[in-house]
Amino acid sequence: MKKTFLAAAALALSLPMAAHAQGLIGGAQRGAEDGADAAGPVGAIVGGAVGAATGAVGGLLGVDDRPRFRSYAVRQHRSYDWDGDVRVGTVLPSSGVSYYEVPSDYGIRGRRYTVVNDRVVLVDPGSRRIVQVID
Repeated sequence: MKKTFLAAAALALSLPMAAHAQGLIGGAQRGAEDGADAAGPVGAIVGGAVGAATGAVGGLLGVDDRPRFRSYAVRQHRSYDWDGDVRVGTVLPSSGVSYYEVPSDYGIRGRRYTVVNDRVVLVDPGSRRIVQVID
């Protein structure tokens, strides 16, 4: 078990900084939780390593897709003016804001997007919580 943990830690530390910015921690956490549910402590270690390695951030845009997606979104839709903070974790209003499906060529499922205060955001459709700000 120690060897598996050390291997997972070495793998996570060897990934480039861009991977860290893309959700290394979130991927590792999600993988560890799913692995623990499936196979206990060993599953958590393996799941955490796999989640970190793949950046399993579930439903977020990668660095390469962001500029193209942002351009697409601002061309397609007007911005909604809002007094609240536009940041990850913020819950947007249920009325007044229009939420749109992410085109399939971006490979994002289970998310919607909108433009708020001239910022493109991905939103969890069930909670209207911002999960990613596309700058």
